Amino acid sequence: MSDSEAETASMETTRMYKDDLELSRMSLYLSSQDLINNSPEAARHIRPESITFDSTPGDISVDFVLVSSSKAKAPVDIDGWNRRSAFEERIKEQGLLLEEDVVGGLTFVKVHAPIPVLRRYCEILKLRMPMKEYPITEHIPEKGFDLMEKIKKIVGRIIRIFITIDPGPFAPTKYILTAEYSREKSYLFNEDDPEFFSAEVRTLVIDFILNRVSWGKDQSDGNCVGIQCLLDGGVYRAAYPLHDGEHTTENSLRHQLYVEWAMISKWIRKQPIDQIKEYLGVKYAFYFTWLGFYTYLLIPAAILGLVVFFYGIFTFPNNRFSSDICNATDVIMCPLCDRTCDYWELSNTCFYARLTYLFDNDLTVIFAFLMSIWATLFLELWKRYSATITHRWGLTGFTFEAEHPRPQYLARLAGTNHTKVNIITGNVEPTVPLWKKIPATLFSISVLLLLIVVAIAAVFGVVLYRMSVLASLSLTNQSDWMSTYSNIFIPTTAAIINLVCIQLLNFVYDKVAIYLTEMELLRTQTEFDESLTIKIYLFQFVNYYTSIIYIAFLKGKNVGYPAKYLRIFSLRQEECSPGGCLMELSIQLFIIMVGQQALNTVVEMIIPVGLNWFNSLTENTGRLDHLKSSSEEEDLATAVKKPWIEDYKLLDWGPRGLFPEYLEMVMQYGFVTLFVTAFPLGPFFALLNNVFEMRLDAKKFLKYFRRPIPHRVPNIGVWYRVLDILGKLAVITNAFIIAFSSNYIPRMVYISLVSEDHTDKGFLNNTLAYFDTNDFESGIAPLSSSYTNVTYCRYKDYRNPPWSPQKYERPTFYYEVLVARLTFVVIFQNIVSLVKVAVQWLIPDVPNALSDRIKRESYLTTQMIIKNEAKKAAGIKEKVL
Repeated sequence: MSDSEAETASMETTRMYKDDLELSRMSLYLSSQDLINNSPEAARHIRPESITFDSTPGDISVDFVLVSSSKAKAPVDIDGWNRRSAFEERIKEQGLLLEEDVVGGLTFVKVHAPIPVLRRYCEILKLRMPMKEYPITEHIPEKGFDLMEKIKKIVGRIIRIFITIDPGPFAPTKYILTAEYSREKSYLFNEDDPEFFSAEVRTLVIDFILNRVSWGKDQSDGNCVGIQCLLDGGVYRAAYPLHDGEHTTENSLRHQLYVEWAMISKWIRKQPIDQIKEYLGVKYAFYFTWLGFYTYLLIPAAILGLVVFFYGIFTFPNNRFSSDICNATDVIMCPLCDRTCDYWELSNTCFYARLTYLFDNDLTVIFAFLMSIWATLFLELWKRYSATITHRWGLTGFTFEAEHPRPQYLARLAGTNHTKVNIITGNVEPTVPLWKKIPATLFSISVLLLLIVVAIAAVFGVVLYRMSVLASLSLTNQSDWMSTYSNIFIPTTAAIINLVCIQLLNFVYDKVAIYLTEMELLRTQTEFDESLTIKIYLFQFVNYYTSIIYIAFLKGKNVGYPAKYLRIFSLRQEECSPGGCLMELSIQLFIIMVGQQALNTVVEMIIPVGLNWFNSLTENTGRLDHLKSSSEEEDLATAVKKPWIEDYKLLDWGPRGLFPEYLEMVMQYGFVTLFVTAFPLGPFFALLNNVFEMRLDAKKFLKYFRRPIPHRVPNIGVWYRVLDILGKLAVITNAFIIAFSSNYIPRMVYISLVSEDHTDKGFLNNTLAYFDTNDFESGIAPLSSSYTNVTYCRYKDYRNPPWSPQKYERPTFYYEVLVARLTFVVIFQNIVSLVKVAVQWLIPDVPNALSDRIKRESYLTTQMIIKNEAKKAAGIKEKVL
């Protein structure tokens, strides 16, 4: 070969290679620049594959299915343009293969992605693909001392002595080194392996194409892009990837997961997270991994809560405070409402006081401190564990900045002159001008605040309900039972009403939040999901926790005294029982937390089954309506077992995906951490719920829902930040509950400064102030009373008696207790903060061994590239010579 011929051959090779790379960058609607400019270069580079399904029957997989119906809205516009046909033709232009299967009134379009298309889009999506196995990668040293690893090994050995968890039949998959896919560096990857392009990769590629292909007459029209618009418009009924068989199909991964993981009887087994990731995708695998990790760490928290509860059961006969209340038959209390309420005996609250001690005892402070530490440990350990999982699944270095813009975002900004360069990808992308973004954001915040005010108003309405019921009971002839248990009956019914209000407000706000988020024009799907998550969670936080915060921190704290009550809208404020508000807080927590969990469990068990049965019934009926002969009936009987037909009957995930599942668990986490001091059994009920929640979710996903799109995520996303904020708030709330809602601090101050024998003897009497019944405000004293000659009544407060020179003023002891309460809050928070700093210092975000491994793998990958590039350069040089 002459020098000129060699040079020509080299130039031709280089030109063909550059042309192939250009196809990746300029494919139609793969970048925002293409969408805006409709680059003619893109269309020129499209090379449809020549093979079809019919040419190689049985050899081509069905990677995705599109379903349309003759009953659906007509795909033909007024001017005769057929959107469905245009969409499918442009899908073919991207290289995908399509085949129709008509069954009754439904048309199933089976989609297949050939290998060249997969190679091109894996490079566009920057997917990390498994590399070839090199001998040098099999023994990567793990260096570095890690205290947590040492502790983990020691604790693990101790636990295995008493408890052995069945790992199940699934073995962890072998770790394979991954690298960002590049056709230029194809020598790094074992592309000859038939499993190299997995079902997960095929689904991701097809979903990416479907969301970015135009179906309008003018391909530059940004409003006519993506499958979602066609689904919303009724052109298509559904779009989904296929399961690998029915849940009863032997030897399928779906069946194995269903039998060995999703069954309730397998609750004690470890979760096969690698197989979950392989089948449901990274996003869903991360949910189950986090849920399993959270449930596992609930075990010590549940044990601590049970210890506090049983300590209260075994020691309550020795509790002087509750015994004094039960024996106080001669202590007459002031009326709880104006005019209609009568005096009452303190001993009426005996049962209430006994119950309160079960949660408010000597171990409560220790429990609150340990649970605050638990919240910190949980997040730090999860951060560390998730780093290991992220690396194992080949997502290390994944960044959302490289994520492609949402099709809806690009469509709404089509034709805009406001653009910017993405510093990660280098693509020119449209951007929202400030004058558009600020009004939308302000409007969104305003509506959110308005609905939060509505939620608070609903809580205020429940408060009015409690006050009105109390007054109405006093007007009727109460039975002994109602008189004794009104302190239990009223809070319980109020909590149930509050739960109903929560559900109604959630339903309304859920619809509003999606509309508000669409207005904000967020660039990526991740940004959209996180903004929506924050909106809904803020509202849910107020909706669920406002009534609890009211009882814990506001109720009975500043109500005044019988001669001068502090009123709101001329209404007298609610008062706490002489034993405190902690028991009422516990009832509220139990009803809302456990009631919500029970309701969700029932819904998750019944709704999917009912909807799945309804879908099967209606779809069968719909197809039979189109049958005209017995032969068609026979064809239908044969067709109904086709996998794409069976999967069509299953439930659709919708745009929200895992959001309801995460929300349910994070709300539960809030109950477990923020108010756990008032309800030590919270972790136990959470553990009990989650053991079944994992398996019910797994069963629901595998049996009743279509296979999800396996979107990539490096972690649990914005939910980690929500959990972190809850962990910080938990320290504050638990400290204030002990200081201001419990009798612990006043009792300690009484024992230290007042009691002569340094016991709590006389503490009850110390908490009750005297009031002269002649000092009642006008119109406040009872109109009639069953008690005669009541000169003095008692009320819960620290005030001087009527015979004191400083009548009804605050005594010195009140300020001593207040200082002690504030001091406790400061000390509690500082101790927990110091422990948290120590935990963060001892537990690195990334284990030392993993950090070393990542560096080693990066070095090895670089060395392989250098070695192969050198070989390639030498080969080209040899050809030229």
